[in-house]
Amino acid sequence: MGKNPNKIRRKGRGRGALSGANLINPHRNADVQQLGSFHNMPPPPPPLQHFNPAESRTTMAPATRPAAPPASESAPVTGPHPSYIQVAKPYVFQQQLQGQLVAMGANPTREDQFRLQGVQWISDVRIHLQLPVRTFCTACVYYHKFRLVHRDNEYQFQDAAAAALLTACKIEDTLKKSKEILCAAHNAKGGISEQLSPDDNVFEGPSKIVIGLERLMLEASGFDFRVRFPHKHLVKLAKASKVDGDVSKVAYKMMIDLYRTFAPLKHSCAAMSFACIELATVLLNKQQDFIRGEHAPSPQKWHTSRAQIMEAIFDLVDHYTHFLKASIVGPSYPIDTFLKIRLKMNQELEAESLTRFTEQHDAKTNGIRSNIKTPKTPITPASPSDLRTNGNKDVASPATLSPRSSGSGRKGIGARGQEGTVRFMLDAEKAKQEKEEVAQYYRVEWEEYEVEVEEPIRQEKNDHGHSHNQNHRAGGQHMRNGGFPHKRVRR
Repeated sequence: MGKNPNKIRRKGRGRGALSGANLINPHRNADVQQLGSFHNMPPPPPPLQHFNPAESRTTMAPATRPAAPPASESAPVTGPHPSYIQVAKPYVFQQQLQGQLVAMGANPTREDQFRLQGVQWISDVRIHLQLPVRTFCTACVYYHKFRLVHRDNEYQFQDAAAAALLTACKIEDTLKKSKEILCAAHNAKGGISEQLSPDDNVFEGPSKIVIGLERLMLEASGFDFRVRFPHKHLVKLAKASKVDGDVSKVAYKMMIDLYRTFAPLKHSCAAMSFACIELATVLLNKQQDFIRGEHAPSPQKWHTSRAQIMEAIFDLVDHYTHFLKASIVGPSYPIDTFLKIRLKMNQELEAESLTRFTEQHDAKTNGIRSNIKTPKTPITPASPSDLRTNGNKDVASPATLSPRSSGSGRKGIGARGQEGTVRFMLDAEKAKQEKEEVAQYYRVEWEEYEVEVEEPIRQEKNDHGHSHNQNHRAGGQHMRNGGFPHKRVRR
């Protein structure tokens, strides 16, 4: 319509000529491409030279090795810290108990008060939760051991008692949660309208404190899960001595009262069983020959002694004498009865030449302070919902912090307060052998040498002394002439 056909024909003819040329000479484009690539090729490599091994050996540079540092500049080889070994103590003597209490600066009056309140708290919660007696015994032992390591101003006795009961429930396989224990303690004191459930938010904060104290309970006991059940021995001894049922029942209650003292930490199950049955027969005034007569069971066969039995009896009588109402058997009898029993036991103690406490030795006064300040007693909260501020507005007070927590600012007593790892062991002999073996690699030996050195003796100069005397005479003459010893005088 408006296009030029010739122009279109020429364009088509040009394309056809180019394609035809390619078909006639197919190697033409390949030669052109090869020619273009020939101009872009890199230069040829230089010709290879003949390799001479002798020349290569002479031209190689010698290898240089870095010089080793001298022995004096090298750092001394130091091994890991030998760590500390803490051996569990299943039994503790009275002298050791008093030493630990004095080292912590505990007041005897307040110590007895917190000890009795904590055990009573454990007993009330145990009855409310219907736990067996063995759980109560284990909890009391852990509570006593914990209080021998930590001071009274670092925790509330309710928290420590709850942590001890929680630990005992896990050991004796009578599992209870921390909130259940706290809820039982709260419901046992309150009325029906104040009853709470374990899932209440009120027990959230105290539960965390109890769980934190549980680890410290295990550390205080040395991770020793070997617990004793003296009630089994008591029943066996009652059957062997053939005492009446009422005597056995009173002795059984006395065994529970005995856990309010430190006697379970000092005596074996056999010694406590003999003490409870003998005191029950004296208190009821019947069948005393069944436990002390010729046909009575021998203490030696039960692996105990008369001195240990007497010490356990005195511990129990002292508790009834001073804390009559804080017991099960005490309120049923007047205090005069226990005073008469105490006088009778004192006479027997003097007749047999026995001491009040077994294994009593002279105490070492080195390292014990005489003027120990008594720590401040924390205020007991009225309910679990009250904040344990100890009378202060500061939340981070000693009453709100667990012992050796991040904010308490106190280190442990003994090996726990030192740097290094603390390992807990049960076998004392194995721990002793390990310490002796490790001590060989950390022993520092010193050698003393005596060296005789000859020093020349200085000779005194006589000329110096002679001139000094002359000057002294001249000075005296000048003083007589009205002058000064160091001033020239004109004549």
